[in-house]
Amino acid sequence: MKKKSSSCDFDVIHEEVVARVRAAMPEGKSFYDLANLYKMFADNTRLKILWALSCEEMCVCDLAALLGMTTSAVSHQLKSLRLANLVKFDKQGKVVYYSLVDCHAKEIFDKGLEHISE
Repeated sequence: MKKKSSSCDFDVIHEEVVARVRAAMPEGKSFYDLANLYKMFADNTRLKILWALSCEEMCVCDLAALLGMTTSAVSHQLKSLRLANLVKFDKQGKVVYYSLVDCHAKEIFDKGLEHISE
């Protein structure tokens, strides 16, 4: 143990614990990417879009009608969700349908709802 003169009396008390946690800690880029993922869940509109897409594949017009928004505003949010690899699209003729990339976004959403319901 190393003595220190700030609010904590020691630099490190349990060096072996710090070493184990440091060895298990993901690299810095992983935390950066995770923070960006959680930013996608920090917007009310994006959450509504993710929830809707967890129920059904939908086009921009239908999402806009559901949310009472313009198609432009919904498209802007879909672009952010697409860049975060949370939603994908499938163009069928002139209509573009959006859906979740995989079940992970729904699982995150469901866990969040479970947590706030406790």
